[in-house]
Amino acid sequence: MTAKYLVTGASGQLGQRVVHHLLETSGVAAGDIIAASRKPEQLVDLAAKGVLVRRVDFDDAASMEAAFAEAEKVLIISTDTLDRPGHRLVQHRAAVAAAEKAGVRHLLYTSMPEPVNSALLFAPDHEGTEAAIEASSIPAWTILRNNWYFENVMMSAGPALASGHWYSAAGDGKVAHISRDDIGRATAAALVAADKEKTVYTLTGSSSYTHREMASLISAAAGKEITVIDVPVEGLVQGMVGAGLPEPVARVFASIDTMVGNGGLAGITGDFKTLTGTEPQSFESWVESQAEAFKSMIA
Repeated sequence: MTAKYLVTGASGQLGQRVVHHLLETSGVAAGDIIAASRKPEQLVDLAAKGVLVRRVDFDDAASMEAAFAEAEKVLIISTDTLDRPGHRLVQHRAAVAAAEKAGVRHLLYTSMPEPVNSALLFAPDHEGTEAAIEASSIPAWTILRNNWYFENVMMSAGPALASGHWYSAAGDGKVAHISRDDIGRATAAALVAADKEKTVYTLTGSSSYTHREMASLISAAAGKEITVIDVPVEGLVQGMVGAGLPEPVARVFASIDTMVGNGGLAGITGDFKTLTGTEPQSFESWVESQAEAFKSMIA
């Protein structure tokens, strides 16, 4: 039987890039790709190209059984269910169990760098999912520990450019960002690669940057100076709450700064090049490409 590559979360931003690179970079036939989503109606463009479209909901066992049928390689993209602590891990474990039951030959999962003992409040979701995959009887699996996307910087850049101040609890900690498109490229490459029993890749950019270094590059591109102001984590939380974020969500976001300060996102690997044969896009070139977007954020 022809190998079938199934991508969950295919209507999301990363899922779209994975399917794009399966088709355009890896040259996989559309009929060999299954794009699965809770919102299959958003995948009509892929269906028009001949990609198989299926509904999948990690809270619905029957949908997973139907979606995973005949799929030989399945990519589980971690869900965005962060508003209910612990529920994402329940979803992921259910998806792993469904893949195992369906006889999936190779399971791939999008995780994060160093999830064990991480300061990040949702790291246990990734740690627990990795453990479930390792304990399963699925013959081959690949863990993709993805560093933060360049695009995540936009959440900090917007308020910083509007006010001129970037409030940070990360100190001199660094982040080895990588673009979402590069993550999609590497993930597609991992999907089509020959099965390896147990493989962990940590996908990072080729350089790492402190918040001050990021702010300096963004300032130059936008034409407005950003001053990084060091604050304690609790001060960061209260600032976000004051700006309208629910406190539990603010604490999750603040824990990212704690993790950065602890060096949890600073590591640089060559795993992206190992998978793709190319170097990842640099943070500098991405910032330059977003100059107009940054300028539009200035108050």
